[in-house]
Amino acid sequence: MPPAWMQRWMPAAASRCAICGAWPAQPLCDACVVRFARPCHRCTLCALPLPEGVAVCGACLQRPPPLDACHAAVAYAYPWSGLLARFKFNGEPGWAAALAQRMTRAPGVAQEIARADLLLPMPLAPRRLAERGFNQALLLARALDRDKVEAQLLLRLRETGSQTALERKAREKNVEGAFGVEPLRAGELRGKAVLLVDDVMTSGASLHAAARAVRQAGARTVAAVVLARTDAPQA
Repeated sequence: MPPAWMQRWMPAAASRCAICGAWPAQPLCDACVVRFARPCHRCTLCALPLPEGVAVCGACLQRPPPLDACHAAVAYAYPWSGLLARFKFNGEPGWAAALAQRMTRAPGVAQEIARADLLLPMPLAPRRLAERGFNQALLLARALDRDKVEAQLLLRLRETGSQTALERKAREKNVEGAFGVEPLRAGELRGKAVLLVDDVMTSGASLHAAARAVRQAGARTVAAVVLARTDAPQA
């Protein structure tokens, strides 16, 4: 059995599947992965579900987002919403490896990671970081490719509060100017292929605001990958 200090960083009951309780198993057993993480054809720019054969949704054709590509591994629904809550709010950062594995197995994600020069985790506001003790996006990014992660290039410039109750336009206004690039290191982004990493995407407002900041610093391309995507378009 791992020592007590190490157990704190591991998923609870790692010998049982967190979804079905199968034992012995990985934190997510193969049967549950097959059942709940089936590949889904998604818009290449916003990661909303689309019929096979359609690459880009109508909304992105009418209003192209500031992302060259966007990938999501699963829908933000059972069981992933509950596992993410454990990861973020129950002090279980050890879930990063298992959740990142789901991300890398989503269509196109491994190739996107390989193409990227830099992986930039979405930054947390200082208050939330202090409350949580870790940035879940940073842990996911390190589990995807530790060698490419830069945690101090993309900055959160101001507190934005919760976006949960806001409609799409209000979300966009709320995060306008909320992200920036470390001024003394902005040159490191010039000409680079950047991959933004986060745990959940709802309207995309935060990712888009971050992508604009990175583009302004001279990044050649900006893509995004998240574990979970809310599959209903935001009004």
